[in-house]
This record gives sequence, structure tokens and C-alpha cells, in this order.
Amino acid sequence: MLDNLLNVIKTEGVSEQLYHGLVGLEIEENRVDKTGQLSREPHPRMLGSRSFHPYLQTDFAESQAELITDPNPNIGGVLDQLDTLQTVFYRSLQGGDRIWPLSMPPRITAEDAAFIQSHFERPAYADYRDYLTNKYGVSPKIMTGVHLNYSIPDPVINRLYAHYENEYDQVIDFRNALYFRTAQNLVLNRWLMTYLFGASPVAEAGFFDQQPESLLHPVRSIRNSHYGYGNLPEDGIDATIYQSLPYFVTRLNKLIKDKKLYSQAEFYGPVRLRGVDELNELKTKGVRYLEFRCLDSTPFRSNGISRHALYLMKLLFIYALVTPVDDDQIVDRLRQADLDNERVALEEPSQATFKAAEGQAFFNQLHQLAVELKAHTELINAVDDFAEIVSHPELTPSAKLEKHLDDNGSLMSFGIQRASEWKAQRVGTDQLLPRMSRLNVHAQELIFRAIQLGIRYYAVRDENGAIMLMLTFNSITQVVEADRVPDEPATEYLKRMFPDLPIPETDHDEAI
Repeated sequence: MLDNLLNVIKTEGVSEQLYHGLVGLEIEENRVDKTGQLSREPHPRMLGSRSFHPYLQTDFAESQAELITDPNPNIGGVLDQLDTLQTVFYRSLQGGDRIWPLSMPPRITAEDAAFIQSHFERPAYADYRDYLTNKYGVSPKIMTGVHLNYSIPDPVINRLYAHYENEYDQVIDFRNALYFRTAQNLVLNRWLMTYLFGASPVAEAGFFDQQPESLLHPVRSIRNSHYGYGNLPEDGIDATIYQSLPYFVTRLNKLIKDKKLYSQAEFYGPVRLRGVDELNELKTKGVRYLEFRCLDSTPFRSNGISRHALYLMKLLFIYALVTPVDDDQIVDRLRQADLDNERVALEEPSQATFKAAEGQAFFNQLHQLAVELKAHTELINAVDDFAEIVSHPELTPSAKLEKHLDDNGSLMSFGIQRASEWKAQRVGTDQLLPRMSRLNVHAQELIFRAIQLGIRYYAVRDENGAIMLMLTFNSITQVVEADRVPDEPATEYLKRMFPDLPIPETDHDEAI
């Protein structure tokens, strides 16, 4: 199945289109006060309701924000939007709030846990959230990270399908096979992402009732080990769930039916198949994109992820797509992948990984693939730079964080300082939206307020080169020429465009 896919891609000449697969980011981050304590402030009042907000949401805790970009074919575009969302969120924070820079939460007291448990303002999810609290407790649920969404361009899928019509009855089956093979290969090579991006070496006071013996020294990634964000052992989920798509669907459905899982939302595997509300719809509607969930937030980039990392991940998705999977060996290989990832996650950060030789061979394959598919220079540079990190563990984020540990083995001081620096940078800039500096002040104010209120936005150029702002709320789209945004309060202007737009009671345009 899917034999010779790489050659078919080259024959069809769709490599360039493949590089423009859509990428989207979901960034989780905790709000804290100036002392590093988890915030007691409510979700920023300036923001539109989380019942419809496309960009600024919360997760398990009210103080746990989630920033969601639109899918974008360009790495630069998705990072520009992420930076804009971060800026809007920072400038909407209340009191002394700032953003904790680490995937592992700050120290947690009993009072913190009780406050988180008793404060939740999303009624539609209250029952599910109570279930999660009772099952997992508070601490594991407030770890944060980066979720990377990826989709293969439909025109590419349709072109490739012409070569596989004898194997698949319909294009949906072919699309599902492409995505599932990609998911399998990502899981099989998860250890590499844990090594390269692991940035959760220690847990602060209160995270564990009793510190596990294997965590008495710093590690590469607590979050990506069995101590991290995952299903409980008694749920009966491991990497072998990815052995085939029918098995994946059947197994998850059985766990939900047997009340081992609340719903498919409680599946915390490394990769999720996205695009359908119910697993049984995969046969008729098909997978639309993959969600890779294993990237720790880097505290060395204020957006939580770097441009270089996204270039590498995009090539890794393509590698996972074109690399064959041996169905006869897949169960054993998935079991071994689980063991390898666990071992890498719990290695000491400054020590060479036991997978170093395999990692070098893997990057040689990646480089060859990039050359074969005529990748852009920046992507090839990313591959070569990350290949260097395989033989230099001191360059990994976890090893860099090791140097910031205090005498008690804590990153609290580092986290507090970094959070303060990031806030000062965000709120101290002359430009309201630095990544949209090409727009005049009135256009920036309009976009800023639109994001706050939950209006989806796009900036595009018309045939004459003029920048047009496309604003969408409740299925209504309005288009405004950026250079002709009127000099009036942004909220009033948006309300005239969208009369049904709810405005928070505490609203005032001084927020921008």
C-alpha cells in the first residue's frame, strides 16, 4: 500500500505544493503574577466570549490560556500571526499578570490547586472538567506545550490519488491512508522530537506528592515521559493503538463505550486525527489534518517555538508521509518506540543520548530527502543545524535550562525573570502590533480590537496592491481597505459592521 510514493510525488512535480501544506499552532501557557504564583485573576475581561472566540481560549484552568492560529501555508505567516496574538493577549492581561515561560508549571500550593478546582467559567465543559480533575488531579492538567497542526494540500492528494485508484475505492480512503501513515511515522520517531525540543527538565514544588526517584536529577522532558501529559496506565492506551486505522478507531470506541475514556477528547496520544466530530465519520468524511502534541514550549523564544523548529517539523511531516511502514513489524516497532521515547525523555540533558548514532543516520536521510524534493535553502539549513544538536546535547533546550537551575534545583527564579522580561518587551513597544507595522495606526487598532473581541481577520492585497482587511464574525464577512479605516473608536466601528457582536461589559478602547 502506498508503494513508491516518493517517486510518484517527484513524477507529478508536486514537491513545491507539498511544502505549502497548511500549518497551524495551538500554544498553551499559564498566567502568573509577578512572584511566579499561578494567577488568581480571571480570564481577561477585554476579550470576547470563549464560547466563540477563534484565537484566545482557555484550557483546564482559567489561568491556562490557549492561543490558536489560523492554518497557513507559510511558516513566516503562521509565526507573524502567533506573535500578533501573543501581543494582543499580553496587552489584555489584568493586574500584574504575565506569561510563565516553561511547559512545567510554577510551584503549586494546596491553595493554588483548590483555587483552580473551584474556579471555572466555561459551563459547557464543566462536567468534563470535573471528571478530569477527579481522575488526574490538577497538576498534570496544567502542563503546557505546543500543538502543531498539519494538513496535506488537497490538490496534492488528488494528483497522487490518480496513481493509486486501483488500491483505494475513493479518495477519502486514500487521504486517510496518507494521514495515518504520517501519524505512524511520527510516533515511531517521537524520541527525536523529545530529544530536540524537550524543555521540561524539573518539576517545581507541589507538582508531585512525592518526587519519583528517576526525577531526582534533571531530565530532558518530564512532559514527554510517562510522568507527563498522557492517559493513565489503567486506561490501556499505548503506542500500539497506531498499528492500523481500523484498530485505532475500534480501540478508542471501545474505551469510550467501556467508560475508560470520557470521549475521544480524552485521548492524549502523540498524534490526533482531526477533522471529524465522531471517529466513525472517518470513513465518510476523512481525516482533514493531524495534530502533533509533543513539543515542549521553549523558554528561549517568547512565542514558545522558533522558525527553525517549524521548518524542521514541516520536513518531518513530509518524511513521515513518504516513508513506508512495515505492517508485519509495526506492533513491535511501536512498542519499541514507546520504550525509546521514555528512555530519551528521562536521560540527563547534558549527556549524549543513547540514540545518537541513529539520530545522525536519520538526519542524513532527512537531508537527502530535502535535496531530492528541491527544498528551499532555509529548510535545508534547519535540517543541518538540528543534525548538529544530535551530537551536541549541550545545545538542547533542556541542557540550556540546566544552567539556570538554582541551588535547590528550581527554575522559579529563571521563570520569574524571563516572564517579566517578556511582558516588558510586549507592552513597551512603540508599535501596537509590531508584526503588522506596515499598517497605519487606525488599521492596527482595528485589528487589535477585532482579535480581542473574537473576530477572525485576514490581511490580503487586492489587484492594485492595496492591503484589504477581511473581518469575519458569525458567518458575516466585511472588507475594509487598510488605508481607509476611519478615525473613530475601533469598538464602535466594529459594532456598526457586526451589530450582533457581543461587547464585554468592561469594554473600553483605552485597552489598546
